[in-house]
Amino acid sequence: MKIGILGSGIVAKTMGSGFIKYGHEVMLGTRNTQKLEEWQTSEGKKASVSSFTEAAKFGELVVLAVKGVVAELALESAGAENFSEKTIIDATNPIAELPPIDGVLQYFTEQNGSLMETLQAKFPEANFVKAFNSVGAALMVDPEFGGIKPTMCIAGNNEKAKREVTRILDAFGWETEDMGTAVAARAIEPLCMLWCIPGFRSNSWSHAFKLLKK
Repeated sequence: MKIGILGSGIVAKTMGSGFIKYGHEVMLGTRNTQKLEEWQTSEGKKASVSSFTEAAKFGELVVLAVKGVVAELALESAGAENFSEKTIIDATNPIAELPPIDGVLQYFTEQNGSLMETLQAKFPEANFVKAFNSVGAALMVDPEFGGIKPTMCIAGNNEKAKREVTRILDAFGWETEDMGTAVAARAIEPLCMLWCIPGFRSNSWSHAFKLLKK
């Protein structure tokens, strides 16, 4: 599959490398292609770098991996017409440009709303699926916890898109828990707050969530 990734940070590069590892072609979209020259060289012929627009056109599936505060702008820059009927993995979180309070991130959304719902309403022809937002980049691909698969909670309005994302999560070593429609992003996005607290309080970042069932 051809994967277009919007972003140039550690999440974008990590996911790009993960997709390449599992046989996909990847184009990272960025405003500054020079920032990704080293990544492109290290990943070889299946890796390319271009603009947001070209990455969105290239991808049969798109990953949104930018800061939450610029997520809508990045999608607008890429062109809404380039997302029609495509799955968009939304790895963003609505983190405000403010410091944490006692280790708790501050968000610019309210409890009864989510960033992904805003994006889905703004780009209705795309199929957003919230995923990869509740763990650090180092554990996104092939997380190792002594043979125990961690759980990735996902949400989205399109069932086919969620099945597509579930297949990717399977390949990347995750157990998937479908939490329902885009409204569930109201609960999934705050998981990033919870995940970050041990990091801010004790510099512990090597953990993930597991949903236990009887």
